[in-house]
Amino acid sequence: MTAARILVIDDEKSFVRSLLFGLQEEGLDADAAYTGEDGLAAARSNPPDLVLLDLRLPGMDGMDVLAALNQELPELPVVMISAHGDTRAAVQAVKAGASDYLTKPFALDEVLHLIETTTRRERLRSELNYHRERAADTDSGLVGDSPPMQTLWTTIQRVAGSSTARILLQGESGTGKALVARAIHAQSPRAAQAFVEINCAALPEQLIEAELFGAEKGAYTGAHQRRAGLVSLADGGTLFLDEVGELPFPLQAKLLHFLENGDYRPVGAARSQSADVRVVAATNRSLDTEVRDGRFREDLYFRLNVFELRVPPLRERGDDIATLAQALAQRQAETEGCQPVHFSTAAMEQLAGYAWPGNVRELKNLVERLTILYPGGLIEPAHLPAEITREPPASPQLDERLDQTERRMVLDALEASGGRKGEAAARLGISRHALKRRMQRLGLA
Repeated sequence: MTAARILVIDDEKSFVRSLLFGLQEEGLDADAAYTGEDGLAAARSNPPDLVLLDLRLPGMDGMDVLAALNQELPELPVVMISAHGDTRAAVQAVKAGASDYLTKPFALDEVLHLIETTTRRERLRSELNYHRERAADTDSGLVGDSPPMQTLWTTIQRVAGSSTARILLQGESGTGKALVARAIHAQSPRAAQAFVEINCAALPEQLIEAELFGAEKGAYTGAHQRRAGLVSLADGGTLFLDEVGELPFPLQAKLLHFLENGDYRPVGAARSQSADVRVVAATNRSLDTEVRDGRFREDLYFRLNVFELRVPPLRERGDDIATLAQALAQRQAETEGCQPVHFSTAAMEQLAGYAWPGNVRELKNLVERLTILYPGGLIEPAHLPAEITREPPASPQLDERLDQTERRMVLDALEASGGRKGEAAARLGISRHALKRRMQRLGLA
């Protein structure tokens, strides 16, 4: 049983004494209050890990205490205790924010199990928030609450719990696939072990096998001493294969063997070695196409692709751009030792309407340049590069036809979405700000 501090708020003193005795016998730090007012004061002064709260209390009843705890200590899990026949009220309490409920009489094992599952769930949620913040502090590339990012975070949380299932990250260059891989590792059962990364496109073909699996002294020209491979270093942890689509075809067979059997042979070694590694791979290529064209092994593709996660490009995250740009500005200012830049509304509209072919990496580089040039300044459209602010060129003969086509596309998207601009923008593959500018230009606003 994981140690936890429990606060029981119930006016039945004999019941409370018996419950406290049982909890303390299990090694839990349990305390009690016999009125809602006293319980609320105790939670405020020394917040517990979990509250067991009776629905029926003299004076301030359980629902009032629950409402106060939800407002003042929103992360604190509360389990309601109801008498037989009060199930409907207990369900209403769960809808109002309680984590769960128990009905009297209940066995000690029942409450111990509920305490364990509830506190574990809260720990996992806290760890997820921590790793989200850590990812933001590290690169800020995963900042954002747009629908694509919410979907990504939900999927990360679901797949990270497996310690063995392999994951394939698909996404354009610069979208933050390495950050996603780190977030998966940080929330997995292997989090305390090593996270080892290799970029399959960054090394010459003749060296990548030695880098991955290791090599014996003298195995090749320049191998003056024995070297451990990254697979060995990742034993017990996670191995991240970035740009796995660039892996040389002959080496793909050796990687497949390792994934199937857990053993490998360093270059020049007489005997095989084994390692327990969870593999996360990433690519900006379509591996389906690579398989079809004979450049990537189909059996390896299926081995890597147990779970597939798509990391969205920045142009699909228009609602995140303002938050992301300011988070990057804050981080860059800390690096430079200056005040962060701020973006005017007009400048932010330009950023939101840009396609960002370089994704988060391109935005990060822009913010870095602006911070160096205008520390603490207000960024206006004039400060932005021409490729962000200029309209795409069009010949005069095409202007009218292009406007008609664009107008029809916007009207169709608005009609299909029932007039909801955010949904219409998503259908068009642009941000809400970009849609607003287009509607103004076309006389539809």
